[in-house]
Amino acid sequence: MKKYNLFFILLLLQMGLMAQELNFQVTINTPQLQTTDPKVFEALEGQVQEFLNNTKWTNDIFDFEERIKGNLVININEEQSATRFTAEVAIQTTRPIYGSGEETVMINFQDRNVWFDYEQYQPLIFNQNTYNDHLTAILAYYAYIVIGLDYDSFSPIGGEPYFQIAQEIVNTIPQGVAGQEPRSWRAQDGKINRYWLIENLLSPRVRPLRQALYDYHRQGLDLMSQDAIAGRAIITQAIESISSVQRAYPNAMILQIFSNAKSDEITSIFKAANMQEKNKVIQVMTRVDGARSAKYRSIR
Repeated sequence: MKKYNLFFILLLLQMGLMAQELNFQVTINTPQLQTTDPKVFEALEGQVQEFLNNTKWTNDIFDFEERIKGNLVININEEQSATRFTAEVAIQTTRPIYGSGEETVMINFQDRNVWFDYEQYQPLIFNQNTYNDHLTAILAYYAYIVIGLDYDSFSPIGGEPYFQIAQEIVNTIPQGVAGQEPRSWRAQDGKINRYWLIENLLSPRVRPLRQALYDYHRQGLDLMSQDAIAGRAIITQAIESISSVQRAYPNAMILQIFSNAKSDEITSIFKAANMQEKNKVIQVMTRVDGARSAKYRSIR
């Protein structure tokens, strides 16, 4: 009997070392709060964090330390009713740089056009093939975007199945629901929205950038602790390949997503580069991310 008890204890300990894919810290800010009981948002904060971190998003097994680290901040802008809210959602995730103890930002994006219905303690239930409610649709959509980007960084085009699920989520949104929120789920709602983000990620014109994500991270950053010159050379090539996306798909949303996440890092990496590498990176990034051209020129 003692042997069986020991077996089950060891089994439980092993299961405890396994984890789901995400490790998110969720924060809800309510600067415009007028009537809703603050306890509603306290409950929501805990439920969103539990939903993201405890849902099994893939069929893969993650060790505890392999979980994708992220921060999700929901800023409540308006209480349209006792149960309906408009908000902005900011999402940032990181990936470890192997051999360095440091991390690199994978996405740093703010969705400014969010609305959702929520009653205190209502369950957050996600079904991949069925629309349940707007809040879980948004959370699941970004969960798969985050996972897809992470997988792309570890294997060439590795995030494809997760981006396809994100696209399925977009397709399940009822027309009437999407119509209540501008610039969100539909192609006609502007160029910076959830529709265009997943369209970009699955577009053949964006394949060079997705390949570059793998080269930049797995072949470049992860190598730099062993050989900084060789790693930086691969990162230079990865950045150069992104210029083809700019030519084939000018002003694609994914170019802004990449620049938002990587501008500081690129500037830091190439401070120590040779002049040829600096000039190549400056040329590409000032074209892709013109708003930060002064930052990129500062690496000279």
